[in-house]
Amino acid sequence: ASTGSREALELRDGDKSRFLGKGVLKAIEAVNGPIAQALLGKDAKDQATVDQIMIDLDGTENKSKFGANAILAVSLANAKAAAAAKGMPLYAHIAELNGTPGVYSMPLPMMNIINGGEHADNNVDIQEFMIQPVGAKTLKEAVRMGAEVFHNLAKVL
Repeated sequence: ASTGSREALELRDGDKSRFLGKGVLKAIEAVNGPIAQALLGKDAKDQATVDQIMIDLDGTENKSKFGANAILAVSLANAKAAAAAKGMPLYAHIAELNGTPGVYSMPLPMMNIINGGEHADNNVDIQEFMIQPVGAKTLKEAVRMGAEVFHNLAKVL
């Protein structure tokens, strides 16, 4: 898959003898080394500060120094630890961080219905055409709506 010019990058090892170069030992070293040192003693309940410390420490626009895979993993682990410290489920803690305590909703799936771009076998310049089943009341209904759009579009194209 291609990576967008503004997309956060995963840090991979590049050692072809391990996981065809897709290993993550460098990302693990970043987590256990400089990221851990920078966050030690910080308040896990202050998610924004924890995340900003990692962003500043990385110092790149695309998170290429430590890798988005390392930074995101630590951010999520921090959120889970803070939720546990507060004795609440992760989703409730995230709602509080979002400024909407007590307001919970299931995320809507996004579905890719047409592929294009550099690696597609067509001449469509846009990499992905996505839909989101807004208005669906359940995940089951959302999946059905997406499947119906996909199959009806296939008939037209």
